[in-house]
Amino acid sequence: MSLGTRLREQIGHRSREWIVVAVSILLAVVTWFLTNLSQEYSGTVSVPVVAVCNIEGHGTESSNAVVVSARCRTDGFRLLRENSRRERRVVKVRFDNADLRRFGPDTYGIVGGTKNSYLNQFFGEGAQVEAFITDTLKFVFPVENHKKVPVEVPRSILCRSQYTQSGPFRVTPDSVTVYGEDERLEAIDKIWAQRLVLTDVHESEHGVLRLVPTPGVRMSAEEVGYEVPVTRYVELQAVVPVEVWNAPAGHELQVYPASARVLLRCVFPLSKDPLKEFRLYVDWRDFNASITGRCAPRTLRLPSGVLSYRVEPEVFDCVEVR
Repeated sequence: MSLGTRLREQIGHRSREWIVVAVSILLAVVTWFLTNLSQEYSGTVSVPVVAVCNIEGHGTESSNAVVVSARCRTDGFRLLRENSRRERRVVKVRFDNADLRRFGPDTYGIVGGTKNSYLNQFFGEGAQVEAFITDTLKFVFPVENHKKVPVEVPRSILCRSQYTQSGPFRVTPDSVTVYGEDERLEAIDKIWAQRLVLTDVHESEHGVLRLVPTPGVRMSAEEVGYEVPVTRYVELQAVVPVEVWNAPAGHELQVYPASARVLLRCVFPLSKDPLKEFRLYVDWRDFNASITGRCAPRTLRLPSGVLSYRVEPEVFDCVEVR
């Protein structure tokens, strides 16, 4: 082997050694860098926040963004990103109406410890907030044209035999605020929910119904809750006398027929006999105001547990007896 060949081999061998050394040093630096960045540090994190909230008569989003700053304990990667960003991504945070304090006609804000309820939305789940730097967050919600209208629920509710509704059908909320141009608002007098169909109902029902969208307007809610109170019942029949009430002194009223057949629909099981408290009467004032002398009977109040009643006949002939 010639001298030149040996020199070239030695140079090549030393070059490879230097490359290995350089790569090793680079890997060591990268490992050290990544290890340190993965550890937790305390530093300032700032996030521009736009508020989202359903405030009656106002837009759902604030027209301004508020920079929320806090001293947070988080990993080095997060702090490095925060310090290197020229523009920060705006975060939309939905606030509860009860947490907002009104500062002016269009200005609402979050103060004090209320901010703690929104830590994860502000800074993400990986950050531990040590202290807020920003004290009060003030957002401006522009006024919008609006009106409040009732919610209507088209429904078909069929109960199983011996079951019935024990109270009114309830919707929560029973009205919503709609926002839009005046021309569109004038044409809206109600908002419809999706149709509710229930069959073979034998217990109280509740649930959620979506509201039917109306083109060109925004609504303060997208859905409503409903409740249908249902109970089992029994029917009781009896013949009861028809009394005369409020007849002035010196006047007497005769009612024909003198008794009525009554059908009571009562909650099951019965705790006591409602027929002992049920009374029917004809009011003298109804007779005095009538032309034909025919009057519908009244009842003072329904005994506890009575859902409804039916009287036969429905009207009675009344004759004044002097």
